Amino acid sequence: MSTIRLAIIEDDVLIQESLNDFFDTQSHIECLQISSSVEGFLKVIITSEKLPDIILLDINLLGMSGIKGIPLILNELPRVDIIMLTTFEDNDSIYKALCAGACSYLSKKTPLKKILEAVEVVHNGGSYMSPSIARKIVNRFAPKQNHNDVLTPRQKDIVAGIVDGKSYKMIANDLFVSLDTVRSHIKNIYKALEINSKAELIKKSYNNEL
Repeated sequence: MSTIRLAIIEDDVLIQESLNDFFDTQSHIECLQISSSVEGFLKVIITSEKLPDIILLDINLLGMSGIKGIPLILNELPRVDIIMLTTFEDNDSIYKALCAGACSYLSKKTPLKKILEAVEVVHNGGSYMSPSIARKIVNRFAPKQNHNDVLTPRQKDIVAGIVDGKSYKMIANDLFVSLDTVRSHIKNIYKALEINSKAELIKKSYNNEL
């Protein structure tokens, strides 16, 4: 396997040392540079004779964030592959990092051997995501479920009553069921629609999201 030139942009000293010590034991990995900030990395890389093939990049850094730094890094190193290695696993951070130009996204919970595997996969032209990250990406781009198919006819009747401003007791009388039955349906409706209140239910109805 050809030598993989690696750079790490991470401001946590313990993580820096852990990654550096681990990659030093890999004969096919050459760790060229460890920086605590994007600004520091760019300052050094301008005068460097060797350039990295892959960068492990954190998001929460000293100074500029890793996500904001991606375009600047790619401007100087258009052929470099950027792997995000971060504690941030929210959809917004993942989406922004990938849109900015990162090719892979790893949680810092990822074992060192898996980080090595990610580096090797990316070096060979692939992309690598932590399983939890991959699932979030799939969910983001999956077709949205039509809630009309989620609610039963009786639940739709109850929603209509709520939107009309009726009390649970009035709805129970209209549908010839007990008050407890209406409450049970309401609980299941909230769960199916992933909401927590009557206000959210009414808002979804007004926005034609039901």
